[in-house]
Amino acid sequence: MNSRYIAWAVGLAALVALPFVYREPYHLHILVLILIWSFAYTAWSIMGRFGLVSLGHGGFMGVGAYVTALLWNHLDVSPWIGIPISMAAAGVLALVVAYPCFRFRITGHYFVLVTLALSGIVLQVITATRDYTGGSLGYTPDRARSGSGLMALQFDDKTTWYLIALFVWVVGLLIWRWVDRSMSRYAMEAISEDEDAAAAAGVNVTAEKLKITLISALMTALAGALYCQYQMFISPDTVSGIAVSLQMVFAVIVGGLYVSLGPTVGAVITIMLAEVLRIGFGTKAVGWDNLVYGVLLVIFIIFLPKGILGSVLDRLKTQPKPSGTK
Repeated sequence: MNSRYIAWAVGLAALVALPFVYREPYHLHILVLILIWSFAYTAWSIMGRFGLVSLGHGGFMGVGAYVTALLWNHLDVSPWIGIPISMAAAGVLALVVAYPCFRFRITGHYFVLVTLALSGIVLQVITATRDYTGGSLGYTPDRARSGSGLMALQFDDKTTWYLIALFVWVVGLLIWRWVDRSMSRYAMEAISEDEDAAAAAGVNVTAEKLKITLISALMTALAGALYCQYQMFISPDTVSGIAVSLQMVFAVIVGGLYVSLGPTVGAVITIMLAEVLRIGFGTKAVGWDNLVYGVLLVIFIIFLPKGILGSVLDRLKTQPKPSGTK
């Protein structure tokens, strides 16, 4: 068996066993947040690695979170049903916005501006419909009225949520790997280099772009729904809007855009940075994380464009082999 697969198996087994060995609630809470946001960042990287820079993923995450909570609170629709519905809603929204862009070749900074508008629109809709969503004050899913949290996907036990988040994180890595090893990767790489040449070679440019966008949007909506069910409180600032979208861009670029675990490294940095600012400065540091994200993003783009993990792997590959080895 390949040593890489053995290392992955051992690492995964250690992660599964972790909450049964170490039960400190706060640290498990941080790990759950890292895993959920890692999944969201991985979703963004699936598009971003092929040059489809989106600032609309905050909108997809907001749809996933709010649709799930609203269906539960107002229609008694279990999140087990509400989450697929919210993912479908985010998927439809992605197709409605992306199809005209791809069909009429709206690319580059124009595509970024369109997705930026999408994120802003979702944020404004959530804020404007405050009678239903709570607006800028936030929104809380009702506690399970049946007394059982299973139907409402509500668990007070951090270990349960850790295992759920770990499972979703692994699924995200598998999807990233599937895309990386599929023909879609080569099609998207050709498209990112030259759309006309790719089309002349027989690549259905619009269909390939839509497929990647749809996968990314569905994953992001799922991350938003899980974040809502775990935190039991959401607001436009935490799951939607331009700030969330920029956070995704920052985390992926800093961690490593072209490495499967790059978004996870980015999640560790963003979550730990937010916690350090919150604990160290309290309410005085509100919004500081976005400022730090912006400064670090510029620095990494200039000096470390492949991110932390990508640069480390490149350095290891270029190191000379010890004498006597083949």
